[in-house]
Amino acid sequence: MFLTRAEYDRGVNTFSPEGRLFQVEYAIEAIKLGSTAIGVCTSEGVVLAVEKRITSALMEPTTVEKIVEVDRHIGCATSGLMADARTLIERARVECQNHWFVYDERMSIESCAQAVSALAIQFGDSGDGGSAMSRPFGVAILFAGIEDGKPQLWHMDPSGTYIRYGAKAIGSGSEGAQQNLQEHYVPEMSLNDAIDLSLNTLKQVMEEKLNSTNVEVMTMTPEKLFRMYTRSDVENIIKELA
Repeated sequence: MFLTRAEYDRGVNTFSPEGRLFQVEYAIEAIKLGSTAIGVCTSEGVVLAVEKRITSALMEPTTVEKIVEVDRHIGCATSGLMADARTLIERARVECQNHWFVYDERMSIESCAQAVSALAIQFGDSGDGGSAMSRPFGVAILFAGIEDGKPQLWHMDPSGTYIRYGAKAIGSGSEGAQQNLQEHYVPEMSLNDAIDLSLNTLKQVMEEKLNSTNVEVMTMTPEKLFRMYTRSDVENIIKELA
């Protein structure tokens, strides 16, 4: 019995006649429903700025975590399904600590992204005796880190592809944000300029007005490594932008 063209999206690892995996494409579309996250890498460090969607006045904003610390030298921002994001972040943390325990050195950012992508592409595969995942992870991740004193920014999507970027946007406003980054990003810009660029880009694509409740900012520098900005710090930066 042959599948009709519309039924090729039912198998999580079944190619369509055009060579497409529809389940992976659906996962990528799920990310476009998530909050916008922006990463900018400069010679001084990496900036991650993320939109936090507070859908109810009864929600506690501090419990909505869009930027997390993976290791002292690696931080990441996520967009998409948060339950999936926590699973991948947990894998990243375990891999970093295991690498440090075994080799007595910090894990490289690329190796961390590779370890997470290896889990991301295991959908439909139960070859190791475990149960197969029913679908791809519906989350994209921006990895910001310091390696040998130099900042790096990596992006990973549900297909398991990880690529290094100078500036990258993910989430619902990613198309407009990426266009703005292409027009204004300069590799030699300072860290403060990168923060301004990130928040200005978020300002353009967000429906709500920027404030310290709905925006998170993190910097990764060779001197201070992972640094999460407090609400007062973010408020001051937004006032300077205005």
